[in-house]
Amino acid sequence: MRRHRTQQPRRLRQSIQAAALLAGLAGSWFAWAHGDVTPQAVDTHELPSLGEQWRSENPFRKNEKAIRIGSSAFNQNCARCHGLEAISGGIAPDLRRLDNDCATQKNEQKKAACVKENDNYFSTTVRHGRTRNGAVYMPPFEGTLNQEAVWAIKAYLETRREKPL
Repeated sequence: MRRHRTQQPRRLRQSIQAAALLAGLAGSWFAWAHGDVTPQAVDTHELPSLGEQWRSENPFRKNEKAIRIGSSAFNQNCARCHGLEAISGGIAPDLRRLDNDCATQKNEQKKAACVKENDNYFSTTVRHGRTRNGAVYMPPFEGTLNQEAVWAIKAYLETRREKPL
């Protein structure tokens, strides 16, 4: 009987250690499955150079090469938070809805102004990121993504809109 009592705490301790090991392995797998969170450079050599001065509007709207490059760039740099195919899983905003306010505009001048404002908001956010109360909600990509890559991603997102313009 005495032997049984000494084995019971040891078995309990071994069970707890095994559970902790499995939890640690599962946690590291989830972190690994999340992917490389280091921003990835994007090859934009097929696109025309836009120069140093940032544009306020997307010059690659409906450009097939830009859309293809933007799709790849989005998957490399944005999908881990904004979701595959820009369908957010709730971690970050659903970028298919970015231009929804513009889509409902009946006045063409107001719609154009809305699209321009959204383009500027998008490029500024991607370049500078989002921080609130010292917490980084989105890292800045300026210096990693050039202007061509940012606008190519926006061109891709425009093909994923929830409401067409």
